[in-house]
Amino acid sequence: MIVMLCLLDSSSSAFGVPIVNDPNGFEDIAWGTILSETEHFVKIEHSGRIQTYEQRGQPPRFGRTTVDSIRFTTFEKKFGRVVIRYSGKETHEEILTYLQSQYGPLDRTPGQITVGSVKVYAWHGMHTEVTLRFDAGSDRGIIFFESRTLPEKLTDETSTTAF
Repeated sequence: MIVMLCLLDSSSSAFGVPIVNDPNGFEDIAWGTILSETEHFVKIEHSGRIQTYEQRGQPPRFGRTTVDSIRFTTFEKKFGRVVIRYSGKETHEEILTYLQSQYGPLDRTPGQITVGSVKVYAWHGMHTEVTLRFDAGSDRGIIFFESRTLPEKLTDETSTTAF
């Protein structure tokens, strides 16, 4: 199982669809922006160089879809990752449609991976990488939006395969 997850993880970063218009960030926040606890964000985790925030005072929404959580991660205070978790097949279809409208249509050939009940979709731009993993068995999904330009790339202990 671990070997399969490693292969899945390495394959998803090697293939994917080019992002049509790389946003160089997430929504209106550019990669590298200094995030801090403000009226808009509340810090929920602090692990030395890595800090995690959630938006304050609003239910988590991605596009027009309500999701389980949206977390913003900084590396040495510079914004570098967003992790969105969601549940449900209908939510998955809404999110997949939204991602394709924002980043480009999926290539349903070998660049996109399906292993058993887990489907992985990826978009790669010059500055931004978007990876969606959906487990049809549990109807749970996770999306990573990551900076490809910050040198601190993902040195935390967060499992990239966890739902």
